[in-house]
Amino acid sequence: MTGEIAVLATAASFVGSHFLLSHPLRRPLVGAVGEKGFLGLYSLVAFATLGATVWAYRAASITEPLWTVGDGIWAVATLLMLIASVLLLGSLVRNPALAGAPTSAATAEARGVFAVTRHPMMWAFAIWGAAHILVYPIGKNIILAAAIIVLALVGAALQDRKKAALDPAGWPSWQARTSYMPFAAILAGKARVGGFGMHAIAGGLVVWLAATWAHIPLAGWPAGIWRWIG
Repeated sequence: MTGEIAVLATAASFVGSHFLLSHPLRRPLVGAVGEKGFLGLYSLVAFATLGATVWAYRAASITEPLWTVGDGIWAVATLLMLIASVLLLGSLVRNPALAGAPTSAATAEARGVFAVTRHPMMWAFAIWGAAHILVYPIGKNIILAAAIIVLALVGAALQDRKKAALDPAGWPSWQARTSYMPFAAILAGKARVGGFGMHAIAGGLVVWLAATWAHIPLAGWPAGIWRWIG
């Protein structure tokens, strides 16, 4: 098995097992082994498949980039990562999609990142994947980043279906006031821009600066604005 095929196989096992265990297999497994038993099994499978993916990625060779990465691409990726950071930090507060969230989907306000999309965390991961494909277009990285994009965006769509079934009084109302696709609800007049909050703006900025700087000691090369000011 070649390096890239191994990355593809292990990444597919990680993504596929997540979808299977989170959706069609969850109910029968919970019925068979209980909620705690299921969570233990889920964690074990996730750890094993993620570990195998990391191992395969590290073992795979570095191939020739599919395109030349210049300052223009770096600038686009840097901006994308700032957007992703704001979406991620904004998703941590008043998010009715989070497990055990105190905010009800029926009464949640579509403001800030939730006016942009009702799945800001998932879109943050997808944007992360797209940005990393742009700046590191080698085979194994494209496969891994694409797997993260699929996990995030397909997972978001499946979450809508699952949440609507579990909360038929609240989730459809939340869906009607928000959008899966970024900015679709705003363009349709269902939501309006504003109300991001300091946790999203300031928090996202801090995470963006810290995460891009961390590429220097961890990866050995600068990312984000550190490419120009480091």
